[in-house]
Amino acid sequence: MGLDGASGSAAETQKLNFEEQPDSREFGCAKTLYISDADKRKHFRLVLRLVHRGGRELGTFHSRLIKVISKPSQKKQSLKNTDREPGGAGRGGAGPPGRAGEGGGFDGTGGAGASEHIRRLTQGTEDQKLSGKYKEPAWVLISSPLTVCISSGSKVSLFNRLRSQTVSTRYLSVEDGAFVASARQWAAFTLHLADEHCSQGDFPPREGYVRYGSLVQLVCTVTGITLPPMIIRKVAKQCALLDVDEPISQLHKCAFQFPGDSPGGVGTYLCLATDKVVQFQASPCPKESNRALLNDSSCWTIIGTESVEFSFSTSLAWTREPVTPVPLISTLELSGGGDVATLELHGENFHAGLKVWFGDVEAETMYRSPRSLVCVVPDIAAFGSDWRWLRTPITVPVSLVRADGLFYPSAFSFTYTPEYSARPGPPGALEPATDADALLESIHHEFTRTNFHLFIQT
Repeated sequence: MGLDGASGSAAETQKLNFEEQPDSREFGCAKTLYISDADKRKHFRLVLRLVHRGGRELGTFHSRLIKVISKPSQKKQSLKNTDREPGGAGRGGAGPPGRAGEGGGFDGTGGAGASEHIRRLTQGTEDQKLSGKYKEPAWVLISSPLTVCISSGSKVSLFNRLRSQTVSTRYLSVEDGAFVASARQWAAFTLHLADEHCSQGDFPPREGYVRYGSLVQLVCTVTGITLPPMIIRKVAKQCALLDVDEPISQLHKCAFQFPGDSPGGVGTYLCLATDKVVQFQASPCPKESNRALLNDSSCWTIIGTESVEFSFSTSLAWTREPVTPVPLISTLELSGGGDVATLELHGENFHAGLKVWFGDVEAETMYRSPRSLVCVVPDIAAFGSDWRWLRTPITVPVSLVRADGLFYPSAFSFTYTPEYSARPGPPGALEPATDADALLESIHHEFTRTNFHLFIQT
């Protein structure tokens, strides 16, 4: 793994060693990968080159654009300063483990000196399983999207560093269904603005940026496990500031207070104890009533995160060519109807050698550009001879297949909703009047005999 445009130095490239996880995944991190102070780039991408044990190249994968930041902002934030910028990493000493004095590394948490995490799913051989949906290898590059302020529904990660020592950095993570403080692996959480009147796990849509003093809830994006609703507080000089309500910013230190404490805000906070996550009882500040005294283990650094996932299956392919670039579908657009309907796929990394498949049926495909493919929707009869008498919709996955048989699944599906037609009765049964059939035929003549619907499976 390295940085795009890397010189090949040890600072900008690193060989990864994958370790098998209890869930049959493999995990690797580039903890010592960093950007030196002499590197003046403002943005970069991570580049992951994967090679089989026999030496054959699997492919080269790229992350999204990541923005280099030198240190967290010390300015008081306002909602005017919330423009989205590409992902964040660090130069200098702020953030998770890097090499002190030489600048920070980076990771999905986006802090300086952090580690980049790549997960490989390993069930079976090369034909493997991704999240219980498809059988294919999957690789995840995780970087961090940087907005100056963090909005409700964003994905974030949290890490803790005791006494500013890089070797003592711990990441909030989930293992075996429990929250832990991991020295090596972190998790991404969806940060929701919580409503004290709603039951736990119920998150009504609430737009806007998260402010200090808000009631929030962290939900693990992989397992769905949640922490109870907590009040997020700004931290300064190891104190929780109880009267600050400004928007939360990237790489700020914060604390999470459990609600229901005594008046004045001095109560229990989310804390780590070695590799466990516990509660810490804060103390009132003797000089300032609007502050609560914390310990180092109760102070967390917050950063936005994002992942890029690549899915493919080589089980039907007869090729030694790399699987990259992996085509990615972002949206679908349906046109026409009746006997001829077309579907346009928007995305990236498309080429003329790709065909669109509806389930196990190949569609006539036309290449427009690296960002657009158009295909003819197969007739519903291709999925069964009894389609005329079906009362339930037929849903098939939409996928892409390369000319050499390499299979690229997607999160999209296509649903046929047939119009109801009575099945022919037994011999001797009364048949409906012919004029009734003619009337129905005339009504539907100018309309499609099948209603097409699109949706994204979540």
